[in-house]
Amino acid sequence: MEKLFSYGTLQYESVQLSTFGRKLEGVPDVLLGYKLEKIKITDPDVIKTSGESEHLILIPSGNIQDQIKGTVFEISPAELKQADDYEVEAYKRVKINLLSGGRAWAYVSAAH
Repeated sequence: MEKLFSYGTLQYESVQLSTFGRKLEGVPDVLLGYKLEKIKITDPDVIKTSGESEHLILIPSGNIQDQIKGTVFEISPAELKQADDYEVEAYKRVKINLLSGGRAWAYVSAAH
């Protein structure tokens, strides 16, 4: 199984059902050293799935005082690929360290 840290629309039940075909169970955790910004989404399928044309995106700050609360989900490798397909090109998937001491995948700004 893979761990995925979500801080945005992947926490929505409607997005989970559309993307994975099931509701995910997760645990709260915190990511350090990042800030959140909003980006404009233009992909009509993503807007339809999330119900929003603006999504949050992680920007590395390098300051461990910056904390982002989110949820860690355990998903299969196939579901991780489905999450990749859901995210638009502005995001890239990277391995991150969490406050709990765990590691997980997260979608961050591809521009940074």
